[in-house]
Amino acid sequence: MNKTLFLRIFSGSAAVIILLAAAVMLFAPPLMRKHSIEDNATSLEHMAVLIEPQILPYLTGSGTGDLRGLVAAFSRQTGTRITVIDLTGRVLADSEKEPRDMENHFYRPEIQASLRGEERMSIRRSSTLRQEMMYMSVPLEAGGRVVGALRLSLFMRNLEALLSVFRRELLKVVGLTMLVALGLVFVLSKSVSDPVREIIDASSRVAAGDFDATVSARRSGEFKRFAQSFNAMTGRLKTLFDEIRQKNEEIQGILGSMREGLGVISAGDLIELCNASFRRAVRDESPEGRPFWEIVRSSALSEAVRRARASGADASAEGAIGDRVYFLSVAHLATRDRLVVTLHDITGIRALEKTKKDFVVNVSHELRTPLTAIKGFVETIESRTEAENRPYLEIIRRNTDRMIAIVEDLLVLSELEERGARIDKTEVDMRPLAESILMMFEKRAADKGLALSLEAPPDLPPLRADPGQMEGLLLNLIDNAVKYTEKGSVKVRLSVREAQLAVEVEDTGPGIAADHLPHVFERFYVVDKSRSKKLGGTGLGLSIVKHIVLAHKGSVSVKSRVGEGTAFSVLLPLG
Repeated sequence: MNKTLFLRIFSGSAAVIILLAAAVMLFAPPLMRKHSIEDNATSLEHMAVLIEPQILPYLTGSGTGDLRGLVAAFSRQTGTRITVIDLTGRVLADSEKEPRDMENHFYRPEIQASLRGEERMSIRRSSTLRQEMMYMSVPLEAGGRVVGALRLSLFMRNLEALLSVFRRELLKVVGLTMLVALGLVFVLSKSVSDPVREIIDASSRVAAGDFDATVSARRSGEFKRFAQSFNAMTGRLKTLFDEIRQKNEEIQGILGSMREGLGVISAGDLIELCNASFRRAVRDESPEGRPFWEIVRSSALSEAVRRARASGADASAEGAIGDRVYFLSVAHLATRDRLVVTLHDITGIRALEKTKKDFVVNVSHELRTPLTAIKGFVETIESRTEAENRPYLEIIRRNTDRMIAIVEDLLVLSELEERGARIDKTEVDMRPLAESILMMFEKRAADKGLALSLEAPPDLPPLRADPGQMEGLLLNLIDNAVKYTEKGSVKVRLSVREAQLAVEVEDTGPGIAADHLPHVFERFYVVDKSRSKKLGGTGLGLSIVKHIVLAHKGSVSVKSRVGEGTAFSVLLPLG
């Protein structure tokens, strides 16, 4: 700080003191001189009034004695020069000079005024004494007319000498007063600047993180109260920062112990902070301050972040970083448009799923051949077997058929999972497809006395989908409805709802209890196990339906009431 508070206070106060002292020295002497002149003029005027009765008889011719001696006596008593002048300006008497040696005073300005009946004071150089004088001239009147002038005068050197002494004394007083004032200002400036400097130093220490900094409270008044408040504030700040530091350490410990990678992304898609698991996942020890897409080398994961930013909603995606597979979830923070991303390592889960898929596919392929052989041999020996043994062969054949159906469904599921989102879409006319599939179930429905029906508008638009998968979807839904419905009807409805094709299959079967509804799309889940086995159900049909719907980015739901029937609804995007 180039100019300290002390210097500002002291220099400002000193400037004021010096200006006041200069003003006193500049204006006091002239004022004193003016006052002295006015005072002397008044004194001369009063003396003239007192002397006038003694002088006037000499001008009217009634006076006796020596006029000059009288004037000289008055001069000695008053310390002034006295001059008596007649109407013509001739000097009749003077206390300093002989009248005959003095010139006519008629044209002196003060004499001119007095002869006109006026009092006049003037300061000028005397032509007789060759010195500056102060003159006070008054008219001498007798019988109502002016008969002459009485002039009293003082030497200005006496007044100037007095004023010179006054100036010297005034200078001493002003100088001493100024020194005392500057000393007091110095002490006052220190008393103000020292506490302020102490407060500034303590504030700087607090700003640097030293919360043990305090301010002395030994002073009085406002500074004492301020010091007490400051010390209380720093104590509170220290407590708060200790609490924040402790909580921050706890949070850092929690983040560090998380197995999931956690990161915060700024509005500019820069990584602001992350935990150790995130660094290990992206294989970078210092990702902070760099773009997310540069650190996470996965287009699928970067696209999820971009999608979340654009839509304002949470997003998720699955992608590979190096040789590991991660599930990324993106959530929004409430402040400053930041995102929180979480990386879940699902490499083991995906490897296990692949192993399971491979196992299912391999087992299914391996089982297909022996099951087919068993079925063939059962059919071969069934006609040659005695009647009492045929029920056992029927059981073998029925269970073999069920095993073959399970294997076929497992292979379909494996194929759906393997293909994933890779769907060969073409335009599918769902109305004739539904009609052809219903024809496949006409005999089974007629045997049960069920009524099959299709409701579809004639202008139903085509659906862009995989024809084989759409056939499998309708086949499984209608098969389930016909299989578990003993009386009544099975209805298939096709319609358009908000740019989506709606497929509804409704039956009048026994219905499904509410506690079973959330699980009907799970693999091998059956509501009535004994009945399902009797009817040859595999528990995989609805799981196949769900996989087909999800692959086409649609949705499937079910509504059912026990004893009233069940309705499955599928919504598929038209485009």
